[in-house]
Amino acid sequence: MNRIRYSLLFVVLLLASGCASQPSPPATLRQALLGLGDKAATRVLESPVLKDKTPQTLSSLVLLLPPSHVDPSLDIDSERFRESLTRGLLAKPPGPQVLDWAAEQPTSVTPSDHDSNQWILESRLETSGAPLQLSDRVLVPYRLTLSLRRPGDTRQQWQEQLSGAIDTTAL
Repeated sequence: MNRIRYSLLFVVLLLASGCASQPSPPATLRQALLGLGDKAATRVLESPVLKDKTPQTLSSLVLLLPPSHVDPSLDIDSERFRESLTRGLLAKPPGPQVLDWAAEQPTSVTPSDHDSNQWILESRLETSGAPLQLSDRVLVPYRLTLSLRRPGDTRQQWQEQLSGAIDTTAL
């Protein structure tokens, strides 16, 4: 009888310890996209048009993110990429305010009366070469183009391209 009680207690403790353990790490794709989003966020916030902002004005900065343009051959959902970029931006202290922005939303703003803290951040993720087959994975070169412009203005105030490779086995 005692043996059954100890066995039952052991099973309960084992189940309880499993619930209290660390959560499993994110999926590889999520890790890769979060890393790319973090890298892109760092570049955006270090851009010349935003670099001189004080922490107070940086926290009041509003970045409007229209849907990202993602090359279909990368097999990455554009909303998933935009979410990773949003998370990267929000994780930067003191982070800006980030809003999803539908490209077809009408803007009643003209370049002369815009809010000085509002920017539209456009992103384009494309393949930039042939896939590289390694023994255990396939790497696809990418080029991420980021640009900032004011609402109501079609001119880009800043643009930068990031290059790297994505592990497609994680996709």
